[in-house]
Amino acid sequence: MAARLFVVPLLAGLVLLIGAPTTVAQAAPGCSGRPAKTITFATGELRVYKSRAHACAVTVAKKPGKRRTMSVTLQPRGGRVVKDSGSFTQMAGPVTVNALNRCVRATGAVAGRSAATGWILC
Repeated sequence: MAARLFVVPLLAGLVLLIGAPTTVAQAAPGCSGRPAKTITFATGELRVYKSRAHACAVTVAKKPGKRRTMSVTLQPRGGRVVKDSGSFTQMAGPVTVNALNRCVRATGAVAGRSAATGWILC
């Protein structure tokens, strides 16, 4: 009984020290909010996140490692397109726009393959 009382706090402290395991459902680095839409395509994923007043998007490569052309765009209805593009190893973005009571649309591309959401979060 005494050994059990010692082991449980020790394990809890170990989890705090090394951190809890991460999950896919967590927000992408730089994006806050909850996952709103994920579209998978041949070479990657387009992920859109929504917080109260903002929308955020990233494009993530299916097989990270070598550099390849990637891009992500995000546009609020009636607003300008925000874009991040270039040669990346893992992810393009994040891009963020003000989206309080506004629809947004997003596109993402990895190595010539792409996906788009159409108007969402309306």
